Amino acid sequence: MMLVRMCMAAVLCCGAATASAQFLHSGDTIAVISPSSATDSATIAAGIRTLESWGYLCVIGKNALKEYHGFAGTIEERRTDLLWALREPSVKAIMCSRGGDGAAHLLSSEHSWQEGALLDTLRRYPKMIIGFSDVTALLCAEACAGNIGIHGSMCHAISTYEGNDTVSQVLRRMLAGDLPRYCVESHPLNIEGKAEGTLVGGNLSVYNDLAGSSFDPLSLPDIILFMEDTGESMTKVDRMLHNMEMRGLQKNIRGIIVGQFTKYEHPANGFADVYEMLNEYVRHYGIPVCYNFPVGHAHLRNFPLLTGARVELDVNADGVVLKSLLPSPLQVDGE
Repeated sequence: MMLVRMCMAAVLCCGAATASAQFLHSGDTIAVISPSSATDSATIAAGIRTLESWGYLCVIGKNALKEYHGFAGTIEERRTDLLWALREPSVKAIMCSRGGDGAAHLLSSEHSWQEGALLDTLRRYPKMIIGFSDVTALLCAEACAGNIGIHGSMCHAISTYEGNDTVSQVLRRMLAGDLPRYCVESHPLNIEGKAEGTLVGGNLSVYNDLAGSSFDPLSLPDIILFMEDTGESMTKVDRMLHNMEMRGLQKNIRGIIVGQFTKYEHPANGFADVYEMLNEYVRHYGIPVCYNFPVGHAHLRNFPLLTGARVELDVNADGVVLKSLLPSPLQVDGE
């Protein structure tokens, strides 16, 4: 059983948000958009009820409920909503309604869009984007623009327990700048060490497909890379790891956080599971690595992570500590 301690002390320990962090205040407006697969009005409405119960106002992108060949509208319709949410002064953060597929379309230069122009827009309007899975593409773009985002639950997940579960409550605090210090139990494959770097990553197959673009998080220097995935075979994961090594980008990685890999067949290729296979690669890197971190496609094992932020990863015999290097993180105890 996984033990997660969000070493949380008292509310009095809350740290003030930094100017560059763009954290929220009660009464701020969050835009809900659908950059990926099509969704339904009930999912968005449920997510908004939770966000409103947390003290935020919400607005919905005009194309958020459209459907086009399984996507939430055409590429231009989805991009229009993203640009509106970024440029609209009253919007302070952006929550994606769901993942699925298609967010990377919004980064493509083949559809009247230039990669440099998008990065400039993100820098000009530094707002937190919240989501995971396919939304990893947008979070990587944010990180490459020098912004922070939140790899975390979206509309369905935050509404499942009416926003009262531990994962959702940590997200609620993170939105306001109360940052957790995660303490995770040890894993037999962990590689001990301590490192600092910019936290980037998310869904492995999504950011692997950004290779060679201006949005490739592995091209950034001094990174702490986290990865998770679902429904990908061990053979495909092996190819993605080999691709990373072929590009020589492991030299930029200062530490690795391996999250949850779900819905795949194992054992395979002589490995008991994907962790054992991953270890064949990363054990030669000479950097700290932790396994079984609670981030991935199971909601109660998908604690929010602040992408694009400087963090410290400490992997030792007693377990793993991951903390933000932004000023004065909140600390709380819990499972």
